[in-house]
Amino acid sequence: MALFWRGAHTFVIRKSMKGILLYSTSVKSGKQRVNGVDLFYQQTGRGGHAVLLLPGALGSAQTDFGPQFKSLDKERFTVVGWDPRGYGNSRPPQRDFPLDFFERDAKDAVDLMQALKFPRFSLLGWSDGGITALIAAAQNPSLVSKLVVWGSNAFVSERDVSIYSAIRDISRWSERMRKPMEEMYGAKLFKATWEAWVDGIGQFAQRPEGTICMDLLPKVSCPTLIIHGEKDPMVPSFHPHYLLQHIKGSRLHLMPEGKHNLHLRYAAEFNKLVEEFLNE
Repeated sequence: MALFWRGAHTFVIRKSMKGILLYSTSVKSGKQRVNGVDLFYQQTGRGGHAVLLLPGALGSAQTDFGPQFKSLDKERFTVVGWDPRGYGNSRPPQRDFPLDFFERDAKDAVDLMQALKFPRFSLLGWSDGGITALIAAAQNPSLVSKLVVWGSNAFVSERDVSIYSAIRDISRWSERMRKPMEEMYGAKLFKATWEAWVDGIGQFAQRPEGTICMDLLPKVSCPTLIIHGEKDPMVPSFHPHYLLQHIKGSRLHLMPEGKHNLHLRYAAEFNKLVEEFLNE
């Protein structure tokens, strides 16, 4: 089987005894008014199990989840990706980072899925999106079926602050890392928003134990899969183990070669793992 993109469609080529079959899986894009903001989303698939993809810091459905939109089973799942308020195509407003920005994103995400008429759904959250997903699952147990998080943390330690400070200056990033974000935001706005994010995430270190959502973890009641890349330079290994310890019945899957973007670099392995978990 082969896949390629053209416009708003993924074209799937399958070889059969009758020759080559070509059909398309449409990707719907739109905006939905939620909590006073027009939130951009993309949707594909026609399965009965709805799944929301939650991007990382400054991320979007477009920049963060290409392999998942292409390859997650369209017959089993309806896959939705969103751009949180102030990110990607969900602008305006300009993004800001008050102390409750994760809670705000969690409410937006859940309310978006409700507005799109999904009564229950699973959450797949990467990095900041994983934190948002943890909060959403804890606060909405009747709505969230299953939860997958990777590259995420429930608190900010001094070690984390050092990591964030080291990547504050985007001029030191590789062009490959900067380019998608500069194309999305423009160089000036990306720089300002990224620095605001570093300050925003760093403010949690001033809270008791550096908590973001530590108190909510025991309230996560849905089946939860935690994935961690053992070579992740952004998230020390004590974070996934803390999640495992405090989310009842959760499981941890380690990817020895995985880094922070393991779902992109090892997309086939990641997608298979997630599909098997969601299908259980």
